[in-house]
Amino acid sequence: MSKKPLILVTNDDGINAPGIRALISVMISLGDVLVVAPDSPQSGMGHAITLNSTLYTEEVNFDKGPQKEFSCSGTPADCVKLAIRELSDRTPDLCVSGINHGSNASINVIYSGTMSAAIEAGIEGIPAIGFSLLDYSWDANFEASKPFVKSITEQVLEQGLPNGIVLNVNIPNITEQDIKGIKVCRQAKANWVEEFDKRKTPQGKDYYWLTGKFVNLDGGEDTDEWALENGYISIVPSQFDLTAHHFIKDLNSWKL
Repeated sequence: MSKKPLILVTNDDGINAPGIRALISVMISLGDVLVVAPDSPQSGMGHAITLNSTLYTEEVNFDKGPQKEFSCSGTPADCVKLAIRELSDRTPDLCVSGINHGSNASINVIYSGTMSAAIEAGIEGIPAIGFSLLDYSWDANFEASKPFVKSITEQVLEQGLPNGIVLNVNIPNITEQDIKGIKVCRQAKANWVEEFDKRKTPQGKDYYWLTGKFVNLDGGEDTDEWALENGYISIVPSQFDLTAHHFIKDLNSWKL
């Protein structure tokens, strides 16, 4: 039996996306690699799971590497569930998700399929990291990210993570030489101000395209957005416990 750690690799951009291929190339130097990823893009799916239709997997290998790979018809969270329950004969020691094409900093973590896959692994008690590069282009260059992805992953394999904690790592789209370092941050208070572009079909039926702009409402210098804007990689320790613990005492004072 291999003594190498088993590393589960997934994403939300699809199994053939350049970002996940870059991530796989790093992970095969660190352990045995199992890839289970969507067969088509699933960006913005959040933590959706497939309930009312069948799920399919197909064993594939796009680059003839040593990893074992499966494409999946479902969401990123589905991929992690299937990997753990059906496609591996041992529990992964680590789950890495990405490298996402685009930011998953601040409020984006809520919508992100990349981070939801990592969080799903965290729910199962598996240390997990979501990696994102601030370049939405399909042809994004991930070379500058690789040394940092490797070093962060090595630290998680060595140190472990507390139960229920996953890491949200975002990398600025600059050269390796221009990256100033890594900052541990909090999630910035920011959001999308949405608009809908309303149009009509030739038959006169209304339809909409979601548009909008990202607004950072946080002036703090300890946030992920500040770090990224100033040339640092941001790491935010994230959790899936959404309880507002600080409000429990106040809520108990209500006449419920």
